[in-house]
Amino acid sequence: MKFTITIILITVSIQLFSQQNPNGLDDGKVSGIVFDYDSKHTIEYANIVLLSPNDSSLINGTITDENGIFNLSGIKPGKYFIDVRFIGYKNENFDIEITEGNKVIDLGEIFIKPSALELNDVVVKGERSPVSYQIDKKVIDVDKIQTVMSGNAADVLRNIPSVTVDIEGNVSLRGSANFTVLIDGRPSILSAQDALQQIPASSIQNIEIITNPSAKYDPEGTAGIINILLKKNENLGLSGVINANVGLHKNYGGDFLFQYRASNLTYLLGMDYNTRRFPGSSISENTYISESSTSYLNSNGNSELARIGFGIRGGFEFNFTQNDFMNFTARYGTREGGQNSSLNYSEWSSLAPDVSYYQNFTDRSRDGKYGGTNFTYIHNFGGKGHEIKSEFNFRYNEGDESTLTESRNGDVVLEGKETTEFGPSRDLEVKIDYTLPFLGTKRIEAGYEAELENSDDNNALYLYDSLSTQYINQAQFSNSVNYINNYQALYATYMDQFGNFGIQGGFRTEYGYRTIIVNNPVDEFVIKRWDYFPTLHTSYKFSEGTQMMASYSRRIERPDGWELEPFITWVDANNVRKGNPDLLPELIDSYEAGIQTFFGDVSLSVELYHRVTHDKIDQVRSVYPDADNVTLNTVVNIGKDYSTGSEFMILFDPLEFWNLNFMANLYNYRIEGVLYDESFKRESFNWSTRLNNMFKLGTNTQMQLNLNYNSPGVSSQGTWEGFFTTDLSIKQDLFERLLSLTLQVRDLFGTAKQEYSSSGPDFYSYNYSERESPMVILNARINLNNFKPKRENGEMENQNSGREDY
Repeated sequence: MKFTITIILITVSIQLFSQQNPNGLDDGKVSGIVFDYDSKHTIEYANIVLLSPNDSSLINGTITDENGIFNLSGIKPGKYFIDVRFIGYKNENFDIEITEGNKVIDLGEIFIKPSALELNDVVVKGERSPVSYQIDKKVIDVDKIQTVMSGNAADVLRNIPSVTVDIEGNVSLRGSANFTVLIDGRPSILSAQDALQQIPASSIQNIEIITNPSAKYDPEGTAGIINILLKKNENLGLSGVINANVGLHKNYGGDFLFQYRASNLTYLLGMDYNTRRFPGSSISENTYISESSTSYLNSNGNSELARIGFGIRGGFEFNFTQNDFMNFTARYGTREGGQNSSLNYSEWSSLAPDVSYYQNFTDRSRDGKYGGTNFTYIHNFGGKGHEIKSEFNFRYNEGDESTLTESRNGDVVLEGKETTEFGPSRDLEVKIDYTLPFLGTKRIEAGYEAELENSDDNNALYLYDSLSTQYINQAQFSNSVNYINNYQALYATYMDQFGNFGIQGGFRTEYGYRTIIVNNPVDEFVIKRWDYFPTLHTSYKFSEGTQMMASYSRRIERPDGWELEPFITWVDANNVRKGNPDLLPELIDSYEAGIQTFFGDVSLSVELYHRVTHDKIDQVRSVYPDADNVTLNTVVNIGKDYSTGSEFMILFDPLEFWNLNFMANLYNYRIEGVLYDESFKRESFNWSTRLNNMFKLGTNTQMQLNLNYNSPGVSSQGTWEGFFTTDLSIKQDLFERLLSLTLQVRDLFGTAKQEYSSSGPDFYSYNYSERESPMVILNARINLNNFKPKRENGEMENQNSGREDY
């Protein structure tokens, strides 16, 4: 009730302020731009409060926009105080005077510092939440999550709203694995999951979660966009950061990033290498049902998952005139990975009840090279925000996969299969964006985007021949496929601000042309279609940091790769797959609404969302009729699914040295359609929570304790179980933060697991896996020059922030 009354009073106050001067032509104006003192990044939604010098009463106020800029108008002549406020930061105060001869005051760049609290003899520095909310996205400050310092981007995402990560490191955004990953706002060279596994956390500045993107963004990806912003320093001179880590299970790695910035030219060079091994164990139980018998295949044993990644990136930025900016970046890398397992199998059937035992050894490898370049040119026409931007991206990815599976009785090979898959892909993307601000707060954006992709996929099957003890190629299961994907898009958005109410509407249209050429037998499939994507974003800003927002967007998920292959491919000894060239893309309608506010020192944000997926693509399992104890995996448009839920985050300090961040996502999931020629509907209430605790143990010592839980849920054919994990880290800064040591312990109590069961008319399957734990890693970081995370209390330096091209 108090909150409702507060909202009403603030709204009435705003209306009264606006009525004091209807035209505002004769009154004063104050403007400026607000920055974080340490990162030199602009701050959105900082509160700008105009106070009376006599009694500090509120006269007027506003909030900074997405670029940290504020404009406060309608000010009568006189003397005032200006307060710049933001949660977790010190207030900055200014004395101003509006006179007839000085009606326009520009406060310029304002740098605000995180607040500091005193606890006896220990100075405790205030910490911002690692997650901040903006009108269309969540922003994660990676440096605030020290438990993942030596991990990768997927490890960072374990600690934020909207995202879940399973024991294998696979990421889901609001329950969906279909999302898009961008690197500095540009398409990733790798697939979404591979990119999140390859990028080290120590090289990431921020991660943006965009669940309802505007029409400006590529609509591919049902759940939205994960945009990874890599570290870049904005101050002059040479700067850098070096990381090294070592841990249990032969885990080790490191990375560095060096930058040299002159007044109008910047060079950047970075490199990373990491080896990660995850030993574990698994259990599986499988039942295959036919008209004449029922057979059983069970296994248990040990396995090890490995990921090895190397990457190097470099580039330069050049402001060759005041209004012209150019950026060129390039990245090259290699990846190796795979999974080795040694499993004990037992097999029997209703017709042959005697159990046979054997061992199965699997060696799965996956490696390749990747590279890409980006060229960006921006021309500013002189007006603030009036610019044209052109961008060219080229990406190359080469993959080589093989799986060798052998069933043995002692040293005798009973059966063996080897499958291989390889092929390069090349992708060229061209974008042109034009932005025109006009009549104050109005802005139009329009653009064109074209993407040309060409990829090859070659796969083969080899069976073990006991007479020759060689693996013989099976021509009927060897295929080559060529994919040609061409997309062209036009978009336009309109933005405006009416007092505290903001609106952004957009529309995007895309034409896609896809050709799939198969060689065994020779066949060709052509897909042509138009798709349309409207978007709408609104917001209402109250004073003192309270704002509301609502949005709608339509997105698409197109089938890709093996999902369109019309032939049987052996995956391993017990699984085959077959694609479906007649698949329709998924179309997703997404609705969101939310509010951000605070009560005293408690920060609160709540979001409501509803998402509907049309022509839901799902992987369907059944028994493969041409072999014993083999599962056939296919894909079909199964129907629709619905996700309706709420996310909320609470941030506060229970004690002066303890910062607590609680996040939760609760949603109802329903999937319905046709399966095995019969209608079905399945439903579950899903929830996940994260409780992040940061403890200041001294001036240079911090401890972080993270508790995470993911609930059970359902899919069209199965059910997965919930699991709980605990992560702990201790960080020690040395030599005035030139050196930082962080000890990380993940899955402290060994509770992480993956447990899934599925069934159909002719099969039942249960799988359980877990990893050895805890996972312990020690990370050392050396900060050179401006990458040093300063927290001084001295005078602020009013430095030029430079241009960022994120």
